[in-house]
Amino acid sequence: MKIVILMGSPNKKGSTAILVDHFVKGATEAGHTCEVLDVCRMNIHPCTGCVRCGYEGPCVQKDDVETIRTTLLQCDMVVFATPLYYYGMSAQLKAVVDRFCAYNSSLNSKHLKSALLTVAWNADDWTFDALTAHYKTLVRYIRFRDMGIVLGYGCGTPSMTRRSGYPEEAYRLGKSL
Repeated sequence: MKIVILMGSPNKKGSTAILVDHFVKGATEAGHTCEVLDVCRMNIHPCTGCVRCGYEGPCVQKDDVETIRTTLLQCDMVVFATPLYYYGMSAQLKAVVDRFCAYNSSLNSKHLKSALLTVAWNADDWTFDALTAHYKTLVRYIRFRDMGIVLGYGCGTPSMTRRSGYPEEAYRLGKSL
């Protein structure tokens, strides 16, 4: 299976990256291929809502979303990896998700598998409620098949994350595919 990870953290060595690294290790050991797209370092403009794409592309904006589109339409699974920023995904990842509208029908017809990897400083039980609701809505709307969610509570720093059980949980998710 070809897995694409949309890495939505601007911190290359942060807690989200730790989960991604462990997920990739598990998935690779299980025989899958993984490609990490660092969306924070790509040229991505926000959707303007012009609908000139007709919801099936091409988008009038000439940026790296075409690379993301091509990659996603050739994979079997997409993983959304993001730190929790004010109870949602990072702005960089949200911009990518918003641009899905330019190839909405193609994504819907793929029935991709999906997963969510996320971390937050906060450890309250409600910390991830809004983000998981958003993710589950995407899964339902785009007809993804959710394969799992890793919610890294209390992962405010890389050292906190490394000491937690969440890297192992991400590894097990990748390995279980």
